[in-house]
Amino acid sequence: MKKIVFLTGAGISAESGISTFRYANGLWEGHDIMAVASYDGFLKNPELVLDFYNIRRRQLLTVKPNLAHQLITNLQEKYEVRIITQNVDDLHERAGNSNVIHLHGELLKSRSVVNENLVYECFEDILITSKNNLGHQLRPHIVWFGEAVPEMENAIIHIEKADIIVIVGTSLQVYPAAGLIDFARNNALIFYIDQNPAETKHYNKDINVIAKKATEGMLELYELLKNL
Repeated sequence: MKKIVFLTGAGISAESGISTFRYANGLWEGHDIMAVASYDGFLKNPELVLDFYNIRRRQLLTVKPNLAHQLITNLQEKYEVRIITQNVDDLHERAGNSNVIHLHGELLKSRSVVNENLVYECFEDILITSKNNLGHQLRPHIVWFGEAVPEMENAIIHIEKADIIVIVGTSLQVYPAAGLIDFARNNALIFYIDQNPAETKHYNKDINVIAKKATEGMLELYELLKNL
């Protein structure tokens, strides 16, 4: 069974109604990015940061996986499928995918500010009064700017072993995730689905670009992959 690795970004979740991450203007839905997505921002104004993610968590619980998520699930019948996602939502899992690596954390989890290994399921708001049983303040289980990406080495291992790599809905601008393609085998088939695909020449890889939104692009690619 061939191994296919999907590298997914905000574009695949956008069609489910989740807002994409806007980096170009330095703002994320009206907030300075570093104010809501860094540990320094959390220390300066924890209520703002917690509320920012509480709103996103509430929204996540109201949306559903879309066709692109489902088509990836369907490919599990023919391929060994692994998903490496930059998204913090659980839409891949809800669509039926169990082999998901979350590079940037998970919105439906919280963790201790004292011990990052103390991670908990989280479906409610995190407040400044939210503590674990050790009295540690809880924070979103999100990889903020300046923090290490714990799953990066695991992701590289799967990229190195992939027969087929499919990039869906990502700008290929956020590092270290954007550098994963460098670890692909020379004979790996690589597809890139995005409505506004980034330049790929600098990767020195043969990348097949499908300039469509995630659902349309996955429909096209699904027909190809199921017949390979």
